[in-house]
Amino acid sequence: MDVMRMGVLDIGSNTGHLLVVDAFRGGPPVAAHSYKEPLRLAEHLDADQAVTPEGISRLVKFATEARSEAEDKGCTTILAFATSAVRDAVNVQDVIASVQQGSGLDLQVLAGPDEARLTFLAVRRWFGWSAGRLGVFDIGGGSLEIAAGADESPDVAQSMPLGAGRLTREWLRAGKSASELRLHVRTTIAGEAGTIRRGGSFDRAVATSKTFRSLARICGAAPSSEGQYVRRVLRRDDLSALVAELRTMSTEDVSRLPGVSLDRAHQIQAGSIVAEATMDLFDLSELEICPWALREGVLLEHLDAL
Repeated sequence: MDVMRMGVLDIGSNTGHLLVVDAFRGGPPVAAHSYKEPLRLAEHLDADQAVTPEGISRLVKFATEARSEAEDKGCTTILAFATSAVRDAVNVQDVIASVQQGSGLDLQVLAGPDEARLTFLAVRRWFGWSAGRLGVFDIGGGSLEIAAGADESPDVAQSMPLGAGRLTREWLRAGKSASELRLHVRTTIAGEAGTIRRGGSFDRAVATSKTFRSLARICGAAPSSEGQYVRRVLRRDDLSALVAELRTMSTEDVSRLPGVSLDRAHQIQAGSIVAEATMDLFDLSELEICPWALREGVLLEHLDAL
C-alpha cells in the first residue's frame, strides 16, 4: 500500500484552509494536520467586484505560508483551489497570477457546479451506496451548493449566490431587513428547486460546511470533540426556533453560542435563513451532517485519476 502525504489548500470566501492528509487509493484519507486563517475574501471586494489589493496581499501571504507549512509536514503534492469569492471576482486572472508569482502554487478556480459535484462525491464516499438517492446541501461564504443523485456523480449539481458571507454583506449590513432577505432567499431557491425535485425524493438528505455544522451544534448536536463518527443532525423545528431567536441577538451574543467562532458569528443569521429555507422548500424534517465536504472531494477525485 503506497501512502502519499498530500496537502489540500481551500481558498474559500471566509477562510483559507490547508488540510494535510495521508492518502492512498482504496481507503479514506486520514487527516494529519490543519492550518487555516480567516481571510474573509468576500469582504475584500470593491464596488466593481474586484478583489482589493489588500485582499490579494492577504491571500498571497497565506498561500505562501500554507505552502511552507505543507512542505514542512512532508507533503509531496499540494492541490490548491478557490471557490466563490475568487470565482466571481472581475479580476480573477490577476488573483491567480499573483498567487502563482508570490507562492508558486497553481490555484485552480472551481466552477459552482463542480464545487457541488465534488462535495457530493465526498458525501457519497462517506455514506456509501446504502444511502440511496442523496440530496447534498452546502452553505459557503459566497454560495449555496445543492446536488442530488443515486450514483457517485450527481444527476444535478447547482450553485446559487446565497452564501452566508455574501448575504450578510449585501443584505443585512446594507440595511435590508431579515424579512426581505428571507423572501429573496426563498424565491431564489424555489426558482431552481424543480430541477432537483424532478429526480425524486431523497433517501438521505445531508448537509456539509461550517455553517451547517455550527447551526447543528447550536441546536444540540454533539461537539467535534466526540469524534467524526458520531451521528449529528439538524432538525427543522429546532432550526426554526433558532432563526427567530437570532433576530434579537447581537453578534457578540451569537459568538457565545456553542460551535460558533467570533470571526463567523456575524454570518450565522444569514446562514440560518438559507438553511431554514432549504429545509422548508425541500420538505426536510432533518439534515444529517457529513464531516467530509469539498476538500475531501477534490482529494478523492485526484486519487481516482492516478
